[in-house]
Amino acid sequence: MAHHTPKSHLERARNQIAAGDMGRLAHVVLKAAEHNRGHWGGGWAEILHILRELPRQERLRLAGALAQRCQEFDDGSDGRRHALTLAAVVSRDLPDELFSVERLKQLDQLARQHSFWYGSRLEVLAEAELAAGRSLAPAVVAVLRRSALVAYRADHLTELAGKLTDPVLNVGEEWAERALQDAVGPDWQALLAHALTATASKPPAKWDKRAHEIIGALGPDRVREAVLSWLAFVGRPRTFPLDSGTAYEPDHNHAYDPYNANALRGLAWLVSLLPPHPGTPRTLGALVETSLRKVAGLGPRNPKVANAGVIALSRIDSEAALAELARLATRVTYKNTAKLLDTALQTRATALGLSREEIEELAVPGYGLTEVGHAEHRFGEVTALLDVHGTKTVLSWRNAAGKEVRSVPAAVRRDHAEELKELKAAAKDIDRMLSAQSERLDRQFLARRTWPYDVWRERYLDHPLVGALARRLLWSVDGTSAGFADGELRTLGGTPVGTGSEVTLWHPVGREAAEVVAWRDWLERHAITQPFKQAHREVYLLTDAERTTGTYSNRFAAHVVRQHQFNSLAAIRGWRNKLRLCVDDEAPPATRELPRWGLRAEYWIEGDGEEYGEDTTESGSYLRLRTDQVRFYPIDAPANSAHCYGGEYRMWLRDGADPVEPVPLTDIPPLVLSEVLRDVDLFVGVASVGNDPTWQDGGPGGRFQEYWRSYGFGELNQSAETRRALLERLIPRLAIADRCSIEGRFLHVKGERHTYKIHLGSGNILMTPNDQYLCIVPKASAAAPGTGYLPFEGDRTLAVVLSKATMLANDTEITDPTILSQL
Repeated sequence: MAHHTPKSHLERARNQIAAGDMGRLAHVVLKAAEHNRGHWGGGWAEILHILRELPRQERLRLAGALAQRCQEFDDGSDGRRHALTLAAVVSRDLPDELFSVERLKQLDQLARQHSFWYGSRLEVLAEAELAAGRSLAPAVVAVLRRSALVAYRADHLTELAGKLTDPVLNVGEEWAERALQDAVGPDWQALLAHALTATASKPPAKWDKRAHEIIGALGPDRVREAVLSWLAFVGRPRTFPLDSGTAYEPDHNHAYDPYNANALRGLAWLVSLLPPHPGTPRTLGALVETSLRKVAGLGPRNPKVANAGVIALSRIDSEAALAELARLATRVTYKNTAKLLDTALQTRATALGLSREEIEELAVPGYGLTEVGHAEHRFGEVTALLDVHGTKTVLSWRNAAGKEVRSVPAAVRRDHAEELKELKAAAKDIDRMLSAQSERLDRQFLARRTWPYDVWRERYLDHPLVGALARRLLWSVDGTSAGFADGELRTLGGTPVGTGSEVTLWHPVGREAAEVVAWRDWLERHAITQPFKQAHREVYLLTDAERTTGTYSNRFAAHVVRQHQFNSLAAIRGWRNKLRLCVDDEAPPATRELPRWGLRAEYWIEGDGEEYGEDTTESGSYLRLRTDQVRFYPIDAPANSAHCYGGEYRMWLRDGADPVEPVPLTDIPPLVLSEVLRDVDLFVGVASVGNDPTWQDGGPGGRFQEYWRSYGFGELNQSAETRRALLERLIPRLAIADRCSIEGRFLHVKGERHTYKIHLGSGNILMTPNDQYLCIVPKASAAAPGTGYLPFEGDRTLAVVLSKATMLANDTEITDPTILSQL
């Protein structure tokens, strides 16, 4: 409507000014503020300009009228905020008592916001306070700084924020407040101020020069101790919460303060200039991972800070820094940071004349372990024993008499506090590295790695840390299969294998069934728990249906999977994937490049649903995907893509090029086919909505009811068949063995109240009578109680099935009201 335009409001304001009616003018400008929702940008800014240019006496009268109108609005209302903003514009040289109390109330509310839209001109409230000779609360300073970072062509706001130098950092984050508390004196203040200037992608020479000057003034040890202590608190909950914004905004309480984020980048760069120290890489690695932790509606907290941590690690010339880079390379899935890590490792490898694979192997430190998986440390008369059990370290203690004690002796806490702290930190480092190395080893099947025997023994079998994993795996030495037992590498028959030429990682593909079963028995006989499935690894051989389709597999088509869980799993397994958004856009399939084989594997997927908000997140990405074919192409073939919400995949061709046909499945090496299909089976097996025990109603609108039942209680996939075979051997050893039996797809458990059937694929439960559904939601980290020996780690569904079986066999002892109400 015409009277809602800036021009019409401007004319009305001018009419009231000409008439000298300041009361009516107050009414007109407040109406203008209401119509433009308090955003004084574009044509609206001219109204503020004519108000500023009024003679002093007229501005005094207008201020009085606005003060009167201000009292008519409720506390916290938009009307009162508009009146205060307009009053601040006209009152620059007027008596301050008219609005000071109300303005402070408004600023107090502003202090709990993340930022404000620069067009609202709320900074004039702060300017009025400063003009009155009063300082701004630190939380208000923080809001102004954050708002200035996102301001577009708002020089006045940026200029004001630039003048606000106290405090140096924004309050609200624990690490920043500790830094502000510790940074006493001009040199420390200079350090924080310099850290804030870290806005480039990497530190320029000029930046480093100034950092060296500050370090020289304070002393390297003091700087390290302080900065590492601050960085240890990054990611902690805010010291005071910010008001949540609209439903479409991310929760800023879980994100980094964007102003302080620059300082974090600078502090990371700065510690990389200090002499090498064991604590520095550890802290920088934690900073990288914390910065990539995802926030709903935002994604990773702050990839720029993560990248600064990687750059800092790459600048430190130490084994510990190289080890941290190698560890992060196995964990980080965020594309840009992963690329930086790859570049850093490749650069180091090139400098040493090594391959990327070799640098990753050599980067694994021993962490003080004096033999494979074991170390002893003396603290006076007390001995600390550090032992690797699986992928975890266990710290135990012996007194002077050699007797085990349950907790850390008081004398160690008192006399060796620093050494104890470092030992516990090293134990955590070992845990993290064991997990990373387990994942790296699991990916070696497709890497086609071979090792000279002596090199392999040094880097794997006899390495103090990696050996704790390698000695639980099977290897092939010059074609002879071998495993480590009784202090030697041995064949199935027990013959030692002490020499050789070439070593590869053993894989069940191509092995006789009798050999695979024999190695499974061998592992059980020696009570060896493998760090991941190897002897029990699922094998996916070409089926008749796949020979018929020729170039694609439909084995894992027509599933419904949770998109974000699928995306995370794909990244961990080395696949590239793009989140599907409910917008008019295209995306490639999920792909895994296999350079050693000259192939690219593709898993075709599409977004599911049409309702924004019901089928999507607040930011518009689909909650679920539907799955389709698995295909293989030459690695350099042009990319395929399809619309995010479905449709035909098409190959993008340039300059009239001919399309590249997919590689026939019969031409795919059996090991490659098996490993790729195993990945895809994992994606479906973990991310399928059929695994969700709360979906018995079929999800939104019940439209997934049929799929949920067919998946949750249907035929077993390959991994579930492996689980079934293992449970047949495992159940007889359990305390509840007399109440359990395996029949078809289910583990039957006889309780006192009912008999229960637990599906071996999904873990979902049916109970007598009439196969009534029983919903039990497992804990986030389900454990398998009382199972004793297991031949491999990492099968969460196995743990869920066993945990549910143990509970239901003793169903009269269940106390959970949610479960009891269903029994």
